Amino acid sequence: MYVGGPNLLTQLDSDVSDHLQRFADEAGENAQTVVYLVLEGELIAAFAMADVIREESYAVVDALHDLGIEVAMLTGDSQDVAGAVADELGIDTVFAEVLPEDKDEKVQELQDQGKLVGMVVDGVNDASALTRADVGIAIGSGTDVAVQSADVILVQNNPMDVVRLVKLSKASYRKMQESIVWAAGYNVFAIPLAAGVLAPIGTLLSPAVGTLLLSLSTVIVAINAQLLRRVDLSIPELPSGTPATEAQPAD
Repeated sequence: MYVGGPNLLTQLDSDVSDHLQRFADEAGENAQTVVYLVLEGELIAAFAMADVIREESYAVVDALHDLGIEVAMLTGDSQDVAGAVADELGIDTVFAEVLPEDKDEKVQELQDQGKLVGMVVDGVNDASALTRADVGIAIGSGTDVAVQSADVILVQNNPMDVVRLVKLSKASYRKMQESIVWAAGYNVFAIPLAAGVLAPIGTLLSPAVGTLLLSLSTVIVAINAQLLRRVDLSIPELPSGTPATEAQPAD
């Protein structure tokens, strides 16, 4: 007895009857995954299964788009199921029917297009792709292999934390740039003045003032870093009435 997806039928060279094919086609249109039962070389049944899309997924995809980030989905599900979910959520790119060992190739494909890839995973089969991504993000409730391979670990099993991570990263980068400006401002202007570059025209920075400016620069950089605590990491609430994909009978 064998149980599996369409690839199983290909491996076993099993024929699909017309009524089971219609069942599978309708299930795919309803974003359902079809699993087949083969007994003694004969296909005897098919089952349709579906996962309900989490309500916060809509807000997460919209928030990432607002931040200028493209969203891609990498899944082993069928093209019909993946396409239906992607259309429902507004996902930009879909890689469907991908085997675990081929996931890192899809990440490389995106990188070859000049894109920086951040990958969010929780499975043991995603470790190689997680390592290849520019930023690997593991769900804290995921497998130990995924957690050990990740650059960032999300403690909660909440996709909204991905958006918060992006917001915090962007804010940290801005603060780094601002701190460099303050530090460079002191080095570019105060040090030459203290060295007496403008002494011939009567302008000279006393050592006491130079020390004060140095301390002030350090304090400003430290205060600027502390302002990260005030970064707004909130995400717009999910509008009421947002549709949720539910499993529908395929017959």
